[in-house]
Amino acid sequence: MSHSRPTVPSGAPDFENRDPNAPGFWDERFERGYTPWDQAGVPASFKAFVERHSPMPVLIPGCGSAYEAWWLAERGWPVRAIDFAPNAVEAARAQLGAHADVVEVADFFTYQPPFEPGWVYERAFMCALPPSRRDDYVARMAALLPAGGLLAGFFFIGATPKGPPFGIERADLDALLKPHFELVEDDPVNDSIAVFAGRERWLTWRRSGATGA
Repeated sequence: MSHSRPTVPSGAPDFENRDPNAPGFWDERFERGYTPWDQAGVPASFKAFVERHSPMPVLIPGCGSAYEAWWLAERGWPVRAIDFAPNAVEAARAQLGAHADVVEVADFFTYQPPFEPGWVYERAFMCALPPSRRDDYVARMAALLPAGGLLAGFFFIGATPKGPPFGIERADLDALLKPHFELVEDDPVNDSIAVFAGRERWLTWRRSGATGA
């Protein structure tokens, strides 16, 4: 399977691994300290969402450095953060300190969390996946979340010829999710980092229908 060469800022290192489907793609970037998608903090929209909700079990796929997992764990929220790149998990555990045990190496598409998630947090995970995996992404989200469960976070809007990040047109995103989810929040994002600037929306999707539908 061939993949487009990732879109990277000028002066980026020349990486050997070009397949974002492979853990090695991300391991190489963490190993060499090249993580332009890493906000190095907790975004304002995330904090505002948490303030609007009572604690619930949260799953964070493709967690990277997992700042948000630390922030939730500090406030007593049940949280599990996963990444299939061991170097990403190592970086997350190093900065989570006493909460390092909430992070583990796992493949989202086969992972069974230790709880039924009330919220799956989307943060630069969907746009890290090649477009060919989008149907798999939605199917897994729908299987993980019960009726009323939330898929909420940052979505990278607008098609991109190369990636990651792989953008998606808004109409395509809506068509992808609406068979299983109802859109309940759609807000602008004002503190995006450079790689996502002007292209992010905070979207909250509620799982519709009966469990397993």
